[in-house]
Amino acid sequence: MPDLPPLGQRLADVDDQIADAARAASRDLSSISRIVITKFHPASLVRELHELGVRDFGESRHQEAQPKVAELADLDARWSFVGQLQSKKARQVRAYCQAIHSVDRDSLIAALTNDEAATALDVFVQVNLTDDPGRGGVLPSELEGFADRVASAAGIELRGLMGVAPLGEDPRPAFAALRGLSERIGAQHPHARALSMGMSGDFAEAIAEGATHLRIGTAITGKRPDHG
Repeated sequence: MPDLPPLGQRLADVDDQIADAARAASRDLSSISRIVITKFHPASLVRELHELGVRDFGESRHQEAQPKVAELADLDARWSFVGQLQSKKARQVRAYCQAIHSVDRDSLIAALTNDEAATALDVFVQVNLTDDPGRGGVLPSELEGFADRVASAAGIELRGLMGVAPLGEDPRPAFAALRGLSERIGAQHPHARALSMGMSGDFAEAIAEGATHLRIGTAITGKRPDHG
């Protein structure tokens, strides 16, 4: 296989593809945020991306993210947590992230609630788009009540929904289903219309179905380093 192009070229290629998909969907490119997922990559790669203009980063493992974000505290960066989150770690994650995309349990709502927070934490409710309960996420049948509980919690701001398309299937139907759920939630919570969906392999389909936040890792960062 040929060597991957430099980081800047990969970033530019993905941004071109995002722009093409937005155009094809007749969408305003400015309505789409690209979050670069940097899990398993060193802080030095985040610095390189920052020099290339990236400001939105995502991590999914608290034990890796916490020291990495601390090391990069001098950067003007916004951090999102996109992985499964243990309730007992939620307060620690809140301390260094501005958004959490994977809230799916009442215990997480309780752990993230903060009456004294100076700034509200942006929260996306993760919806399970598969038949596998082990994948995480709120069941669609339980979504409306759960979203109400997030919206009423102190110190957190319900921004919208998050979903991961089923593996090995056309992602478009799952994204369309999440879009429909988003419209229902948005009718009750007008400020919660954001849609976090689409990763390296399916962000064009996600954009076609209304994604506002893309979580893109390897297409930009390249192959993950050996992490043991």
